[in-house]
Amino acid sequence: MSQSALVLFSGGQDSTTCLAWALSRYEHVETIGFDYGQRHSIELTLRPQLLSSVRAMNPVWHSSLGEDHMIDLSILGAISDTALTRDTAIAMQENGLPNTFVPGRNLLFLTVAAALAYRRGISVIVGGMCETDYSGYPDCRDDTLRALQTALRMGMATEVELQTPLMWLDKAQSWTLAEELGGAELVELIRADTHTCYLGERGLLHDWGHGCGKCPACELRANGYQEYARKNTHLT
Repeated sequence: MSQSALVLFSGGQDSTTCLAWALSRYEHVETIGFDYGQRHSIELTLRPQLLSSVRAMNPVWHSSLGEDHMIDLSILGAISDTALTRDTAIAMQENGLPNTFVPGRNLLFLTVAAALAYRRGISVIVGGMCETDYSGYPDCRDDTLRALQTALRMGMATEVELQTPLMWLDKAQSWTLAEELGGAELVELIRADTHTCYLGERGLLHDWGHGCGKCPACELRANGYQEYARKNTHLT
């Protein structure tokens, strides 16, 4: 089994949980982030401090957490006309997908990550994709990622493995996983310091974190936290 992993780390709830998950399993963990002209670019400014905070939480994590790689994928934003890359209202499209869907985003992220992992001698890539609680994005589905893994293995002649620890968890279960991995300290770090809101809103710190409270990402996060809190009376 590989002793190293590369984590897709945006600075949000899911990727921070996945980072803790990888750090609990692998001797060496690196991170990769993408600047693709996202509307919520505040997530990029939060990443360095989040990484420092995660590293400081656990001496094993401190020694295991390695280099961070920031990749310029502005071309993705340039060719995308979506609510995540343009200042436009969030809405459903005629094809049944929300206009927050950025076509090809996760496919490109994982392909670039695989190329970097190949150069770094890493065979495991960890992502926070999930099809239990999600906005209907087809590039978050398990079938899509299994097909991409096959294509990457064939096209790069390597046994790269795409791991998605949140794939079958809802948001409440993701909060629970964070507590199992890093206790109340990790839950609080995720609540207060990560970013999920599609509109890039920080402002008021709600019980579930920062955000507008109205976009799909905020609604999922808030509902998941409230369910998690109901099942964990020590939080109320």
